[in-house]
Amino acid sequence: MKTIGLIGGMSWESTVGYYREINQGVKQALGGLHSAQIVLNSVDFDPIEKLQHRGDWAGTADILTDAARSVESAGADFVLICTNTMHKVAPEIEASIGIPLLHIANATAEVLVQDGIRKVGLLGTAFTMEQDFYKGRLSEAYGLEVVVPNESDRKRVHEIIYNELCLGQINPDSRQTYLRIVNDLAAAGAEGVILGCTEIGMLITQSHTDVPLYDTTAIHAAKAVEWAL
Repeated sequence: MKTIGLIGGMSWESTVGYYREINQGVKQALGGLHSAQIVLNSVDFDPIEKLQHRGDWAGTADILTDAARSVESAGADFVLICTNTMHKVAPEIEASIGIPLLHIANATAEVLVQDGIRKVGLLGTAFTMEQDFYKGRLSEAYGLEVVVPNESDRKRVHEIIYNELCLGQINPDSRQTYLRIVNDLAAAGAEGVILGCTEIGMLITQSHTDVPLYDTTAIHAAKAVEWAL
């Protein structure tokens, strides 16, 4: 079994999900008392969040490249960034280490293509929904058409992530807001919706809607298990 490197803490609420999903996946595959070999560097999210909203992505890259080097030094065979948004600096992280980086957008796109999805909705932080580092990879590398909510809905999705989900707060009204936005994306032709922030799966799951949902935390974790085994 290979050792999985995790860069977590963004937020720690969703990193808990990664740890659980990966260990459950290894146990399901190998049985008995087996669990995953994991090296975790869980960063302090507060300074990273401040740098994000100031647009200082170079500053965030410095923090995460240090974290990536630390998990490589600790014996990780490959590394995951346990957040969608911070894949904005994935190229800088990849350039700083000698082990592979398992990209969350690649893992998600492979599942979408396998399922025959051609047009997909995307929920996430404003950075993920509005900038090209994520959408562009889906469209250019995998031929997917990506649709996002309107401006006011993007703002609300973003606020709920940072002001509620990253703090572990699950608000039923916010769930209804997200489900309404999911339905709007489906009405706009989306054949499925990417939960493109690792906290969103805490708020809405497939049990809440008939629109196919693609939880990036679960997908990324499952691919990590596949790589490890």
